[in-house]
Amino acid sequence: MSARITLSRNDLAPEVAFTGAVAVDTETLGLKPHRDRLCLVQLSAGDGRAHLVQFDGTDFSAPRLRAVLSDPALVKIFHFARFDVAVLSRYLQVVTKPLYCTKIASKLARTYTDRHGLKDLCAELLGIELSKEQQSSDWGAETLSDKQRQYAASDVLHLHALQAKLDRMLAREGRTELARACFRFLPVRAQLDLAGFEDTDPFAH
Repeated sequence: MSARITLSRNDLAPEVAFTGAVAVDTETLGLKPHRDRLCLVQLSAGDGRAHLVQFDGTDFSAPRLRAVLSDPALVKIFHFARFDVAVLSRYLQVVTKPLYCTKIASKLARTYTDRHGLKDLCAELLGIELSKEQQSSDWGAETLSDKQRQYAASDVLHLHALQAKLDRMLAREGRTELARACFRFLPVRAQLDLAGFEDTDPFAH
């Protein structure tokens, strides 16, 4: 069944609200926040609906979206939050927190594998096969194709379910608090990336 997808321009639609936790992802023109602009932000309450916010590159004020991302009562669930949080800081001038990252949770809980991509997690933990066909498409296009919208939505629709599965695995292995400490550090890691230390481990010898 196809997801229910809504799209708004340059900010979240005023009627959209979230409680508890919201899944978030971004699409950009590349993987370098200083060079490649933010094009799309996807959000979902885990209810089969995806809300897409498309940016035209001229207006990143987005007060409603910024309020969601900085709401201290709302957990933001990402997959590979390090990149998304840096991009959101760079373009929306917002510190996104509190956070949950399914990639970090997977690396701490699923030590029996080195496959921690979203596609791998959905296949193993949820029995859902994701298509990555549109991953490298032009997200700066004025009009997004139906396939692009479906792909963008798929990146947030399953994060709540993955969080629930991974939380049980983290608890089983006694690593819940370790994961939470990593999540709290993520905004700092994102700022290090933006400051030019993306290839530096400050904890290394």
